[in-house]
Amino acid sequence: MALAQEGLIAGLVGAATIAVWFLLLDSLSGRPLYTPTVLGTALFRRGATTPLSEVLPDLEMVLMFTWVHGLVFVAIGGIVARLLALAERNPNLGFGILMLFVFFECGFVVGAMFFAEPILHALAWPAVLVANVLAAAAMGGYFWVRHPNLRVQP
Repeated sequence: MALAQEGLIAGLVGAATIAVWFLLLDSLSGRPLYTPTVLGTALFRRGATTPLSEVLPDLEMVLMFTWVHGLVFVAIGGIVARLLALAERNPNLGFGILMLFVFFECGFVVGAMFFAEPILHALAWPAVLVANVLAAAAMGGYFWVRHPNLRVQP
């Protein structure tokens, strides 16, 4: 399978995992589509006067955010697919790639705490952290199946 196709599928798996996680959480709390509405509003309507914690579901915001979210994850999947192809040729690179992933995952969480404070007031940050871990596990599982002979050496 071509690297681009592998990255596309992995990215869509990660994005769908997060979308399903938040749809489940939002539905259980009685506010389906709340999370993508909040994130879409924060991303596309920066001058909105309504506090993010009080926004109502907005299908336009949900669709716009979902589109951007999917594109970001497809890009991430493509980058990871290329890095794994490098690691298959040189197993010594695998550990560095793994550490790069950990660094970026921690950086995302810290960056969200500093730069996305209004969003974290509207959303529970542990749910965001769990969503990222679930997406990483889903994408990792997909790549594990695609690269069963990949070996990581320190």
